[in-house]
Amino acid sequence: MASLETLEQLIPQVRRDILRMVHQVNSGHPGGSLGCAEFFVTLYNHVMEYSTDFTMDGKNEDLFFLSNGHISPVFYSTLARSGFFPVAELATFRKLDSRLQGHPTTHEGLPGVRIASGSLGQGMSVAIGAAETKKLNGDTHLVYSLHGDGELQEGQNWEAIMYAGAKGIDNLISTIDYNKQQIDGSTDDVLPLGDLRSKLEAFGWVVFDVEQGNNIEAIILGLETAKAASGKGKPIAILLHTIMGNGVDFMMHTHAWHGKAPNDEQLATGLAQNEETLGDY
Repeated sequence: MASLETLEQLIPQVRRDILRMVHQVNSGHPGGSLGCAEFFVTLYNHVMEYSTDFTMDGKNEDLFFLSNGHISPVFYSTLARSGFFPVAELATFRKLDSRLQGHPTTHEGLPGVRIASGSLGQGMSVAIGAAETKKLNGDTHLVYSLHGDGELQEGQNWEAIMYAGAKGIDNLISTIDYNKQQIDGSTDDVLPLGDLRSKLEAFGWVVFDVEQGNNIEAIILGLETAKAASGKGKPIAILLHTIMGNGVDFMMHTHAWHGKAPNDEQLATGLAQNEETLGDY
């Protein structure tokens, strides 16, 4: 379990990785990736129990499933910085024959990636299946998943949410990146999500809000509170209130950087706002 100081040192380095990966191929999704940097770093370095000796069966360890796969830059950076594969491999992001595809896939065999998540809306169903498998195997470890708020406009999510509540999948903690932005604008403008807390509770879930979704201590408290509530007959959801583009001032609070790469000048500005701490790839 990493200290708060270690987490705080790692986050700006992950932000630098995100910016450099997307910039070098002029393609990718920096906004949501930056907004979830604190969550990923905290989850992988302070909360989850896992081995970097990666196996697909995931027995006797916590599992994580990324449903909104377009934020792969933050996922890849966190996996590399957590020891799943060499940091230098981040330089291959989105290139031909790379294991680091634009959306995570499994046939390249990248350690840490358990499902392909290019198509939105499917991660919840997979996470539920993994959670049920753990129950059947007598494995008491937890399953974590992450979903975009705009992704919840996909209907399959709600079938899965209904199932998890009805079947008491209480070893599942699903976090929703609640930044209220998506590719074409705000979620309220594209398709309002309404009262997510009330909806999830109506489907039989326990719901926690992390109002400061880019604050490490708040994320730790939220995840530890969720862990303490597991195993009590209900699935758990965390509404993580993040800022899209967090940590790079000109990318914050706007959907404009959902899927847009920074140019050379913008990269330099973003890097200058995030001090190198562990060494770039």
